[in-house]
Amino acid sequence: MRGAMKWAPPALALTALVEIVVFVVLGRAIGYGATILLIFAGSLAGLLVLRHEGVRAWRRFRAAAESGTPPGRQVTDGLIGLGAGLLLAMPGVVTGVTGLLLLIPPLRAGARAGVQRATERRMPSMVAGDLFGPRRVRVRQGTPRADTPPPADAPPAAQSTAAPADPAAPVLEGEIIEPRR
Repeated sequence: MRGAMKWAPPALALTALVEIVVFVVLGRAIGYGATILLIFAGSLAGLLVLRHEGVRAWRRFRAAAESGTPPGRQVTDGLIGLGAGLLLAMPGVVTGVTGLLLLIPPLRAGARAGVQRATERRMPSMVAGDLFGPRRVRVRQGTPRADTPPPADAPPAAQSTAAPADPAAPVLEGEIIEPRR
């Protein structure tokens, strides 16, 4: 996370520079008054989207919590919707277009899947299972590859054997379910 934060100031400066360039180009093309009205209308639409998405996300989260299903999908979808509204509410053409794109269902689903994958990588599998439900994995039968280290809690005999995996081995589909401790 710290590595990503070092890129935040340059990214914000670059975004501001791109917004200014796009504003000037669009202003020369359709007029500065029309460009300002376009940005103002986008910001107003963004505020409405923020309100709508916030209420929608809260209702879906409560419904998931009351039904006992994992709320991760609803939380992630709500965050994507709130991010889209926030981008629309920010004054600027590029951020507004990005916010509008996040409201399109296929793009929103892709963003939701990306956020879910990133979240699952950063949290323990038990917490990810509680948040997003059981995860589906693909497992190959056979011995581990030579470049894959064995788990630290594996017996010493398993730690010393490492042979290449058989690519023709069948793939087993399943879920990771860890017992509660």
